[in-house]
Amino acid sequence: MRVIHAAAGLAVVLALAGCQRTSMGGFSSQDASPAPIQAAPVPSVSSNQLPAPTGNTSQFPAAPASGTAVAGGAVQQPGTQVAAAAGGGLDVTKEAMVGNWRVSSAGSSCDMFLTLTNLGSGSRGGTRGCAGELTTMGSWEVAGKQVVLKDRSGNAIARLYKTADARFDGSTNGGQPVSLSR
Repeated sequence: MRVIHAAAGLAVVLALAGCQRTSMGGFSSQDASPAPIQAAPVPSVSSNQLPAPTGNTSQFPAAPASGTAVAGGAVQQPGTQVAAAAGGGLDVTKEAMVGNWRVSSAGSSCDMFLTLTNLGSGSRGGTRGCAGELTTMGSWEVAGKQVVLKDRSGNAIARLYKTADARFDGSTNGGQPVSLSR
């Protein structure tokens, strides 16, 4: 009989042990969500007009005229600098150039991608499916109203001017006409 009572007592102890709640760290149901964070004061925000841009473009080289020598000794062909001859082209910013462009050059088309990632004196860029000088394009920069495409060594390979809202026209150093459009 003693064995039966001991077995029954052990069964009761085990049953009660299985019903106990176990927790780590003593969290209660009230501790389940964190206390709200107190608001902190925010400094005031102010706005001012930026100063007017200066007309000083002396740090930029002059736009090449049609039929003149450019970097590398190549001569640009007449008519390839339409925008330059017609008043120097429209204003352009680096930020407006970023992204994908469709390139037309020497009767073929390819893709160009321009970023703002610094690479030497310009920003990183590249082409896909292009022929000729544009296959070496590795960076670009905006110099005044012109966009200069550079090879991986930093040498200018093409110069373009904004001729419409999403269009740039110019030529490579070898004289091939180049157009970018979106």
